[in-house]
Amino acid sequence: MTPENIIPVILWVYLGVISIVGFILPAVDKIKAQQGKWRISEKSLFIVSIIGGSVAMYISMRLFHHKTKHKRFMIGIPLIIVLQLAVVFAVWYFLLQK
Repeated sequence: MTPENIIPVILWVYLGVISIVGFILPAVDKIKAQQGKWRISEKSLFIVSIIGGSVAMYISMRLFHHKTKHKRFMIGIPLIIVLQLAVVFAVWYFLLQK
């Protein structure tokens, strides 16, 4: 595999792993909340979203009805998604156009 080919593979694997983490964390946090146990911090949830798990986290939040009454999450996560899409578009437009 050439260096040009390995970078996209690494990127897709990273996005897959961080998406799985982003999907699982809200579900785990909901279970822990129901059991009255130690919770996953909101900061951790936002960090995972920012580093690439935002879409999966939003889907998980909606699916498991977790953090859906918190404006911070219902506005913050979609805003992160929009910002990430803007960055992807900017990178594509300015760096990858030939």
